[in-house]
Amino acid sequence: MKRILALLAVIVTTVLYAQPQPVKWSTSNTIEEDKVRVVIHADIESGWHLYSQNLEDGGPIPTSFYLDTSSAFVSMGKWSEGEAHVEFDPNFDMDLAYFSESADFSILLKPSQSDFVVKGELEFMVCNDEMCLPPTYVDFRTEVLDAPLPSPWEGLGTTFWLGFLGGFAALIMPCIFPMIPLTVSFFTKQSKTRSQGIFKASIYGVSIIVIYVGLGLLVTLLFGADSLNKMATNPWFNLAFFALFVVFAASFFGAFEITLPSSWVNKADDASNKGGMLGIFFMAFTLSLVSFSCTGPIIGSLLVKAASGGSLLGPAVGMFGFAFALAIPFTLFAAFPGWLNSLPSSGGWLNTVKVTLGFLELAFALKFLSTADMVMQTHFLERELFLAIWVAIAFITAFYLLGAFRMPLDSPAQSIGVSRLFFAISFMIMGFYMLPGIFGAPVKLIAGFPPPEHYAESKGGAYASMVTAVAQGQHTATADLGEHCPNGLPCFNDFEKGLAYAKEVNKPIMIDFTGWGCVNCRKMEENVWVDERVHQRLRDNVVLISLYVDARPDLPEEQQYTSEITGRKIKNIGNKWSEFQEVNFKEVSQPLYVILGHDDLTPLVEKTAYNLDVESYIDWLDRGVEAFK
Repeated sequence: MKRILALLAVIVTTVLYAQPQPVKWSTSNTIEEDKVRVVIHADIESGWHLYSQNLEDGGPIPTSFYLDTSSAFVSMGKWSEGEAHVEFDPNFDMDLAYFSESADFSILLKPSQSDFVVKGELEFMVCNDEMCLPPTYVDFRTEVLDAPLPSPWEGLGTTFWLGFLGGFAALIMPCIFPMIPLTVSFFTKQSKTRSQGIFKASIYGVSIIVIYVGLGLLVTLLFGADSLNKMATNPWFNLAFFALFVVFAASFFGAFEITLPSSWVNKADDASNKGGMLGIFFMAFTLSLVSFSCTGPIIGSLLVKAASGGSLLGPAVGMFGFAFALAIPFTLFAAFPGWLNSLPSSGGWLNTVKVTLGFLELAFALKFLSTADMVMQTHFLERELFLAIWVAIAFITAFYLLGAFRMPLDSPAQSIGVSRLFFAISFMIMGFYMLPGIFGAPVKLIAGFPPPEHYAESKGGAYASMVTAVAQGQHTATADLGEHCPNGLPCFNDFEKGLAYAKEVNKPIMIDFTGWGCVNCRKMEENVWVDERVHQRLRDNVVLISLYVDARPDLPEEQQYTSEITGRKIKNIGNKWSEFQEVNFKEVSQPLYVILGHDDLTPLVEKTAYNLDVESYIDWLDRGVEAFK
């Protein structure tokens, strides 16, 4: 009753006391490292109270901010405010947080343009000891100039380190490791002084980097980042890589030796004898050709991974990391030749490394086969079978390292070394860890590699089977739900159907641009979407529309067309949703998440993508739902 009387008092006093607004607003911005802070300042007349953003329901209207979305920036969290005064208000029968005299509210933005305008609307309510004024809306606006732009190298650090690890793995392969002391000894013996040896070995290392980075740039220039991204989900491309990796694995096991044409190697070797800088370069080129049987699978995997991110620099940065790891030992051992004595001698352990990497290649080959299977929807390699094969490979590798059997090129092992034992234990642990996944348990450590839980014999897996019935019960029986919905969530696989249903239930839309071959999509589903709070929001607060950009079923003939914008032929469902994403949201990579209303395709809040921070994802979902309301 007190609250009703308080609200009636607001209406009465509004009629009796028309007066100027007691709060004056101003907006400014400042640069903070690579971000922009927008500050909204309130000057409050003496005797009046401006309320905080954080009030319980049933009281006065809290101060609220509605930031217009823009492609020029992304907001980094919620609006913050200064410390408010908290006091019990008998009129509303509750504690209220408010500001007197002045207040500051701010938000951090991450810019993608140097010059842009930030604008929006705020809502607020003020009271004094005698009356309250009705809620008021005020527009705010500030112009940002010379904002710091994100570095073009941002996000490529992971690609570099993946390349570096790949190069390190290549170093201890039988094709390369024995060449380290031989090559360094050659440079030191052919040089009159130590400094000459170091200089020539350094040129050799730089040449290795130039060759591999040039390969990365050539791949990008020939195909383009977007084309490589699409190739990564092409079933025939994946089947070809599956076959290639199986062949390389068989070679690592000792079935046969893969070499490039001897004429190539001979010509490069002849060129290396010319001496000078050119000769050193061709020595590095000869190393690249000779070591192809070891480095080929690693380079191929790295190029596919780097290119699938959609970055033009990705393949080159990945190759730089790979070549950098290869080049380091040649320069260091040339500078300190005494270190060569500390290197373990070549022997049977090198073949053990090669065979172990062969098992790993066989496991990764399965990922390419799985991608092709999911894109083509043949259901040959579903989640249970995939995990069963990986479990088998893990245990077989462990038994091999423990000496249970030997491969054709292995030397007899008299004892098991400590390092070999630890690796065997690691593979055994991974085998036992993955084993329950066959029966539906989550296996987050390998999230993204096996098929998703809804691509399985027991559809949805253990987690989803408990919530599917409840989740789908939230939706009307007439809703034409999609067949491919992550984590047992009710979803649509068609935008128009999802939009119609969103209007029916008056909920915002969340588009999930995904793909069967998208590893990061699976990681999001298996690490973030499984969180109970995220799952509840996706189930109850939004209408989820999962659009697979690599789905291959053909569109009806009358729906096929040639895009007037991109010029591409739209023949299948994946073409349609890929075009839809690129044209309307200016993105080509997955996952991409967008929250929309019902009237147009303008995002209600900033778009978001791969981010394993659960709290950040919850905040983004909540802000999207609030913006819809």
